[in-house]
Amino acid sequence: MKLEVLYPGTNAMVRFDLEQGEKIKSESDAMVAMSPTISLEGKLEGGVMAGLGRMLAGEKFFFQTLVAQRGKGYALLSPSIPGDIHVLELDGSVEYNVQKDGFLAAEDSITINTKMQNLAQGLLSGEGFFILKVSGRGKVVLSSFGAIHEINLGVGEDYTIDNGHLVAWASSTHYTIDKASSGWISSFTSGEALVCRFRGPGKILIQSRNADNFGIWLNGIIRK
Repeated sequence: MKLEVLYPGTNAMVRFDLEQGEKIKSESDAMVAMSPTISLEGKLEGGVMAGLGRMLAGEKFFFQTLVAQRGKGYALLSPSIPGDIHVLELDGSVEYNVQKDGFLAAEDSITINTKMQNLAQGLLSGEGFFILKVSGRGKVVLSSFGAIHEINLGVGEDYTIDNGHLVAWASSTHYTIDKASSGWISSFTSGEALVCRFRGPGKILIQSRNADNFGIWLNGIIRK
């Protein structure tokens, strides 16, 4: 299956070229345009409980399924917020956790479930108690608020990430919630407060913008 990221940057979208019989799954409302040979339908991936889990993770209850039923064709998909698109190739050996609003589309061979985080991670990471977990072999298309930056951690290597900038991280990594600096007063006055401290090995994808901070800034502009 061929795919191409068009207009990379803040206005990116992705093109899937499908041969007859091929199918993809995507976030609800992601379809921009498609060939007349392609059929689109809403699908409850994994059953009712899986759909409820996705809602708790900040995603939609249903997925879109696009199938090239009447011959080859292509579909254009885009996220609902401005930002970049990143294609993640899974080989079946590593699962990835994906933040809310991070999943855009995937090949049909990819399995999407939800995962419950522990109490501290759920309350303080900014991601909530439920996150998406993607696994299998094939391509996964992720979207972000701003640009996506890739970090590859070695075994035992540590890295600190602001809570609002996570997009996806390999299940081989582990993170804890901690204060940003040595003291609580210093952490809060720095404007960072709590952060995620990761330990490798594994890949982490982060976004250059923080949606919550942008919302606060926008609200301040509106009120002026």
